[in-house]
Parts: sequence; structure tokens; C-alpha cells
Amino acid sequence: MDTWLIIVIVVAVIVVLALIALAAAKRGRAGTVRKREQAQEHLHEAEVRGARADKEQALAEEQAARARRERAEVEERSALAEQEARERAGKAHEERSTAEELRAKAEKLAPGSRHDGGGRHAGTAEETLRRDETDGPTQR
Repeated sequence: MDTWLIIVIVVAVIVVLALIALAAAKRGRAGTVRKREQAQEHLHEAEVRGARADKEQALAEEQAARARRERAEVEERSALAEQEARERAGKAHEERSTAEELRAKAEKLAPGSRHDGGGRHAGTAEETLRRDETDGPTQR
């Protein structure tokens, strides 16, 4: 073979190899650009999801705080109702004791007097009791 033919073949091979190298470099750059764009999309999606997660977290904390506040309000109302019930029970006990004392005084003043069912004693026990409270003890 002639030398010039060998040189042409070698030059052609070098050109082909250079073209292959350029194509590979171009493909690599295109892949890098594509990966960079994909990374940008992932970062943007991550930001959106992070913001959404922050919003959901804030809503969850607000809901939990509202539930705690409502529970505290219910407990406060319950405690107040229990206190009121205890006070009423105490007043009822005092009224019952006072009623028993008054019955005992009435019986002492007018033995054998009976309760007529309408909140008054039969006979003059009530009048005697009223007189006893205003004038002091009666003499017999």
C-alpha cells in the first residue's frame, strides 16, 4: 500500500474517533443538563412538600391546642358544677338541721302536736314558737 493511503486511513480513523469523542461529550453534557434539570425539579417539589408539611404541622398543633383548651374548659365547668353541688348539699343539710331543731322546739313547746302536711304544725305550736322567739321563754 502506498504511504499516502495509510495516512488517509489514519486521518480518517482520527476524524471518526474525534467525532465519536465529540458525540460522547455532547451526550454527556446533555445528560448533565438533564440531570441538573431533574435535580431542580426535585428541589422545587421538596420545597413545596416541605411547605405543605409545615402547614399541616401548624394545623395539627392548633387542633391539639384547641382540644386541650376545650378539655380545660370542660374540666373547669365540671369543677364549678361539683362545687355548686357540694354547696347545695351543705345548704340542704343546714336546712334539714334547722328543720329538725325547729321540730324539736315545737315538740318541746307543744308536746303531741302533729305536722299537718302543709308545712305548718297543728294547734298553737307555731304561735307559741313565734311568741317564744320574740318575748323570750314563756312561764307556765
